[in-house]
Amino acid sequence: MRIAAISDVHGNLTALDAVMADIGNQNVDVVVNLGDLLSGAVQPRETADRLMDLELQTVRGNHERQLLTLPPDRMGLSDRHAHEAITARHRQWLAGLPLTLEVTDGVLAFHGSPTDDRTYLLETVEVSGARPATAEEVTERLGPFADTPLLLCGHTHLQRSMRLLTGALVLNPGSVGWPAYDDDHPHPHVMEAGTPHGRYAVATRTDGRWTGEFRAVEYDWERAAAIAEATQRPDVARALRTGRV
Repeated sequence: MRIAAISDVHGNLTALDAVMADIGNQNVDVVVNLGDLLSGAVQPRETADRLMDLELQTVRGNHERQLLTLPPDRMGLSDRHAHEAITARHRQWLAGLPLTLEVTDGVLAFHGSPTDDRTYLLETVEVSGARPATAEEVTERLGPFADTPLLLCGHTHLQRSMRLLTGALVLNPGSVGWPAYDDDHPHPHVMEAGTPHGRYAVATRTDGRWTGEFRAVEYDWERAAAIAEATQRPDVARALRTGRV
């Protein structure tokens, strides 16, 4: 079996279309979307329409929760941009997305961790910044889910995988549409893919064992960056052009 995992589209329709075209050449059985779908500075409404048409197996991310629960005056710029663009039909769709999804037997999809959409699973943030998490940290964060054969997560926008002592493979496909950002929780840090490509991953099960492959797709990121600039987000435009903050 082959599973394509995408995550963190963040309203970047141009990147999404390029990634989905590349997935079309990979002979996969199913495509799973790991959340953070619309919030950003590009095309949230158009991206929502495309994703609804695609009918991918999809979980919600922290930005979906924020869009549905926060009043506009408490939203960040990215959520507010999506809030102002999407319709009641889009909100109804978002409200129906689950926190976790069993894609097939032994495969669990979620955004941050199985119990918290804001948890960094494969990274740890310290006072000095972000670093790769240890296997012990990942296992502790997963708790009873640590022996699931394939665990698909997103949220940090970085392509990373880890084989746990339980034999489980944890796979983060990176971000389709936003390759770099900064945050101040729990300490100031940056997440940078280093190039502007749209990213995803393919997991393959052979003789009962899962392996992962990362892919990076060229697309017209200058077009996406120009849209971000038009929405007064030069920070996002820089990230889209460079993969750096």
